Amino acid sequence: MKRREFVLKTGMATAAIGAASSVNAALNYNGLNDTSINIGVIGTGDRGGGLISVMNNIPELNVVACCDVLPFRLEKGIANSGGTAKGYKDYRKLLEQKNIDAILLATPFNTHSEIGIDILDANKHLYAEKTLAKGYKGITALLQKATESNKIIQTGHQYHSSRLYTHVVDLIREGKVGKITAIECQWNRNGNWRRPLPDPSLEKAINWRMYREFSGGLVAELCSHQIDFTNWVLEATPDKVMGIGGIDYWKDGRETFDNVHLIYSYPNGVKATFTCLTSNSKDDYQIKVMGDKGTIILDYIKAWFYPEGDYKKEIAEVDGVSGATVRWDEGKGIPLNVEHADPSKQALIDFKDSILNNTSPVSNIVTGGRTALCVQMGLDAMYEDKIVYWNKNIKT
Repeated sequence: MKRREFVLKTGMATAAIGAASSVNAALNYNGLNDTSINIGVIGTGDRGGGLISVMNNIPELNVVACCDVLPFRLEKGIANSGGTAKGYKDYRKLLEQKNIDAILLATPFNTHSEIGIDILDANKHLYAEKTLAKGYKGITALLQKATESNKIIQTGHQYHSSRLYTHVVDLIREGKVGKITAIECQWNRNGNWRRPLPDPSLEKAINWRMYREFSGGLVAELCSHQIDFTNWVLEATPDKVMGIGGIDYWKDGRETFDNVHLIYSYPNGVKATFTCLTSNSKDDYQIKVMGDKGTIILDYIKAWFYPEGDYKKEIAEVDGVSGATVRWDEGKGIPLNVEHADPSKQALIDFKDSILNNTSPVSNIVTGGRTALCVQMGLDAMYEDKIVYWNKNIKT
């Protein structure tokens, strides 16, 4: 794709984001008869099936229907619901049920846009697992449909709901790390990322993450969470993206890369790096927000502040808030202790509250759409070996 063609396509998508943002600011009545929300789950694999168990422990959320094209996964989804959910092989039949208020969509990445549009056409609220949609055409189509809908739409970037992450973003915006100069992100694992097969004929149905037709690989499945955070904390989207990856370790017929290394350059000069490995798990998941006054390091559920230079000397002995001696975690810094729920559970609680209170989620169609565009830019940069530019002429 030439740069002119990319600018045109991203321009269409970003324009749709702007329109979707206006819709989110003027949501209509949620249409519920009471405070009980009936949920249908489309896609009951590892993620969808796991979230059913989470929803069982959230008051006002009732999983009443499940859908999956693989019978053994559908059976597991129904079992996770306590055996009370009705099962469907065809999601369109599920959407015909008038008693279903909202849908949790957790199908393979390439189906998100089409099924998401059908969900909104069926007048259901939508929790769309990340990444929101695949490809510029798919992203644009779903964003456009959102402008025509008055339903709640939440993107499943669960860390956007984490009260720890929200606290960290507030601290950064209040100047905790000073002027941000760089952000470094990694999500490293040591494993082939494959699911076991009950039958070889199900290879692509189960291991769809390995194939470009269905998947955005490590960028869409893992890096997208950290890209979403970076856009959030910087309140911006990148000017350009460059990167490289390869199939260098797992020589098993996969098409998506087993390692990725991306650099996103933001308008304020901040460079954000994203690394994913499948051959080494050192430090696992980590985000470093680096500024001239210090660094905040985040993992899944914890955070630390490491002061810089003279600022380190100012707080090395006494915590000015509590008056107590500062406790350091060796090699990491000062713990930032915040009471918070599991991010996935908090995200579903937020979805419930958005429906009941008729408010736009913090991880919404706009933030999700921007992250989806960033994911596609990263894929294009690696697959086509080029620098990919955001369309600066259209504001989102």
